[in-house]
Amino acid sequence: MTTARPAEPRTAPHGHTSPTDTGDGRGAPVDAARWPDVAVVPKALWPRTAVTRALLRRALRGLPLWTRFAGSEPIGRGGPLLEVRDPESFHARVGTHGLVGFGESYMAGEWDAPDLVAVLTAFAAHAADLVPAPLQGLRGLWALRRPDEQRNTPDGSRANISRHYDLSNDLFALFLDDTLTYSSALFRGFPASRDRLAAAQHRKIDRLLDLADVGAGTRLLEIGTGWGELALRAAARGARVTTLTLSREQRTLARERIRAAGLEERVRVELCDYREARGEYDAVVSVEMIEAVGAEFWPVYFRALDERLAPGGRAALQAITMPHERMLATRSTFTWIHKYVFPGGQIPSTRAIEETARDHTRLRLSRRDGFGAHYAETLRLWRERFTQRAGEAEELGFDETFRRLWTFYLAYSEAGFRSGYLDVQQYLFTKENPLR
Repeated sequence: MTTARPAEPRTAPHGHTSPTDTGDGRGAPVDAARWPDVAVVPKALWPRTAVTRALLRRALRGLPLWTRFAGSEPIGRGGPLLEVRDPESFHARVGTHGLVGFGESYMAGEWDAPDLVAVLTAFAAHAADLVPAPLQGLRGLWALRRPDEQRNTPDGSRANISRHYDLSNDLFALFLDDTLTYSSALFRGFPASRDRLAAAQHRKIDRLLDLADVGAGTRLLEIGTGWGELALRAAARGARVTTLTLSREQRTLARERIRAAGLEERVRVELCDYREARGEYDAVVSVEMIEAVGAEFWPVYFRALDERLAPGGRAALQAITMPHERMLATRSTFTWIHKYVFPGGQIPSTRAIEETARDHTRLRLSRRDGFGAHYAETLRLWRERFTQRAGEAEELGFDETFRRLWTFYLAYSEAGFRSGYLDVQQYLFTKENPLR
């Protein structure tokens, strides 16, 4: 097991310390060495805090939820409850660090919600208008900027990927199903149930392999191994698979699973950046990898697909997407997700994907299908399982602050899909064969 290590926190101003919530109303001290920006509430000047309080109350009054600050009557249009236990710290964090502070305040136990997903869904559904229109043009003055060290250069990508996927294979095994598939499943119907999650993951994988026309003898390149389930499914069809990952933890376990299945002769797992891949392949498959590429490298990523694909070949991709206008508005903003979960991540829009492929490659879009509601259900099942196994996470060395972080991440992501702010697509791109 690898010791839990989230994205390295940036230094916060000194202020008073804050406990996390243990779930029973008692506070537990935050480990200041591991979580310095959660343990210490930033000092905020009174005018900034006052403006933050006024803007928050204005926004909260218009949302379909109740917000109750300690010792006051709830405000809002009604719905799920957001309970702010420590308004002073909450306003200081949000006023100083915006949405990063909002997430850190949850990690510190300063606010909570009986139905966290419902509260975050209300925020996600109104993301475009939470900040008054006259102030949105001033985003550059208050929004945190992404640090240069999170750029997805070859070295930067290795560091960014390691800080999420090398946390611990055991951690991911706590909430994923037996296939260890960490991407949206494709269900037959709703509501989804945990006992059908593995079959729904196989359905998703098989659909991608069918789109790419993978069968006996296919030379397949997979960009983004995960823990090897897609490579195993492809090899079982008779394909010869080269799969690339930057995570040492994932490569180790993927190789073990491939060896156990007796498919070592058909699958090669390489610790390799997509930019370093060589050879020619009949098909390329990449599942929720583009989100880790970064906008500046999207053309490089698609050119890599094009260069590795033989004439007449097919590329099947699965990608999380967001509205184009929101992508443009937030593309350089440093968020809570970047700081604690996915350093260097950037979700594209369908327009960005399709224009990048069109303008930089010989690939042609043949098909696109969205199924965001399936991701919401996938995330719900993961979140419920993680909650059920919180004690085991603690035994692995993941403290209460981390568990609140991970719960917030899964709920935050689920809310994005439930609100329609996020979607997930399966794409088929084809490369023309000039000899035909």
